[in-house]
Amino acid sequence: MTFFAWCMIAAGFGMAIGSFGTGIGQGMAIKSAVEGVARNPSASGKILTTMMIGLAMIESLAIYVFVVAMIILFANPFTAQVMELAGK
Repeated sequence: MTFFAWCMIAAGFGMAIGSFGTGIGQGMAIKSAVEGVARNPSASGKILTTMMIGLAMIESLAIYVFVVAMIILFANPFTAQVMELAGK
């Protein structure tokens, strides 16, 4: 397979693993927040605020994975070296 095909596979696996991890993290965070509100409804404001901050930080990981995948696909810094080795 060519270098660019491997880049597509790597970007796809990176997005899959990154999305899986952030999905699990967000699900666990929301589950814990709902359990906390169920146990103490008067603290729902603090729990909601903390949960939203945590979800934003978890989601930033997915955005970083997406950015790296796009760099691998479209702005790969090794493209020139690979094309030079391939003789093209």
